[in-house]
Amino acid sequence: MSKNYFSGIADYGKALIFAVFFAFILKTTVVEAYGIPSSSMEDTLLIGDLMVSNKIIYGAKIPFTGIRLPAIRKPLPGDIITFKFPGDGMTDYVKRCVAIEGQIVEVRDKILYVDNVPMDEPEFSKHIDDKTYPAASNRRDNFGPFRVPPGTVFAMGDNRDNSHDSRFWGPVPLELIEGKVMFIQWSLAPDSTATTIDLADLSTIPASMWDNVTGFIGRIRWERTVKDVD
Repeated sequence: MSKNYFSGIADYGKALIFAVFFAFILKTTVVEAYGIPSSSMEDTLLIGDLMVSNKIIYGAKIPFTGIRLPAIRKPLPGDIITFKFPGDGMTDYVKRCVAIEGQIVEVRDKILYVDNVPMDEPEFSKHIDDKTYPAASNRRDNFGPFRVPPGTVFAMGDNRDNSHDSRFWGPVPLELIEGKVMFIQWSLAPDSTATTIDLADLSTIPASMWDNVTGFIGRIRWERTVKDVD
């Protein structure tokens, strides 16, 4: 084979490496897409939404250094934030910031108060009285008063009765917050009718794949494509 052939392969490889590196830098410092796996932010964010988070606004982290770039601003009440779960520092979470350091949070009979002022609920928030987080725990329906410590924010899900949030595991340190949700890139509804894969029955594997492929187009929530969220 000619030298030009190998030179072309080398150039292609370099371009691919550069593209992967650029995508990694973009993902870690500028924007990142997150999938929504749970119902805790319904109906603002739905299971199957793929949303894009702005990582510059709160100060992007430089990969492998622990250094954070200067922030444009800190999180504010009302921001939908992406962060690492304080319990393990690894799992990605998405919640709404409802209060910042120094503010006093209280929930009385499901109503959120900040600094003793009742807060308007987000447009698509809801209460479903989910028994997973019973009112008797005195955290879901009645919480506080609690003053948000310095360097943290208080985060809650918009699905107020079915959200594992700061009422249960405490405030979110600023250093764990990664970005502010900007918009939904696209959305794919879960397929409850698809064949469930059972490793004891290998025929379920191609059946599940076929169900997902044939039902794919019908599951796309076109109305949520490139949709702003507040």
